[in-house]
Amino acid sequence: MKFRRLFIVVTVLAAFLFGTQKASAQSSSFGVPNLLKYDNQLFHFGFLLGYNQFDFTIRSKSDLSEYDSLMVINTAAMSGFNLGIVTDLRLGKFFDLRLIPGLSFGDRVVNYTILYPDQSRLITKKNIESVYFDLPLLLKFKSSRMHNVRVFVIGGAQYSLDLISAAKKKNTNPQEIMLKLYPHDVQAQVGVGIDFYCTYFKFTTEFKMSFGLMNLLVAEDNLYASSVQSLKSKMMQISFIFE
Repeated sequence: MKFRRLFIVVTVLAAFLFGTQKASAQSSSFGVPNLLKYDNQLFHFGFLLGYNQFDFTIRSKSDLSEYDSLMVINTAAMSGFNLGIVTDLRLGKFFDLRLIPGLSFGDRVVNYTILYPDQSRLITKKNIESVYFDLPLLLKFKSSRMHNVRVFVIGGAQYSLDLISAAKKKNTNPQEIMLKLYPHDVQAQVGVGIDFYCTYFKFTTEFKMSFGLMNLLVAEDNLYASSVQSLKSKMMQISFIFE
């Protein structure tokens, strides 16, 4: 299901980009390009709206036999959204430095498949809800401008603070075992995108991946935590930026 949703989002985005590029190409023979002096400014500001899919890169214990009936551990991505404020510093004709503080909202699920003596299987789901304050610092490498369009690649690092980390929560249900995460995270980020120079502003679409560098799992003496060696964040994000 998650891949179907992702396919739909990417398809709609691709259709939108194709239509915008076509319109831009058709308008290239009419007058001068939009926002001719825009790229000469030292600073640009704007805001970001984004769709994301939160997930984990999980590494379980190599031998699960010591956990008796536990067979498989895997994760499932879930959809969320991002909000951010864009500050862009022009470093040169082809490079920008971007700081985009913002909030990321999303859930992740860790699935534990347990086999019972009667051969029936039960999947126990551990849902982890997160609200991150993100502070990414990114280097943007831009192509030459093609009338009202410019493509780019982007990369850098991001610090994230989970504002509702399970490590800081009180368990309201003593019968339920929670997976606890540390609140601090650092991720490497890489992405691609397209800038569109409109009449009064610049509109950007961007696809970006984030890969966590830290093990977030708080070690505890229970089946769900002790059977996992490491749990690192992973996120896919499609952003729409107005500057």
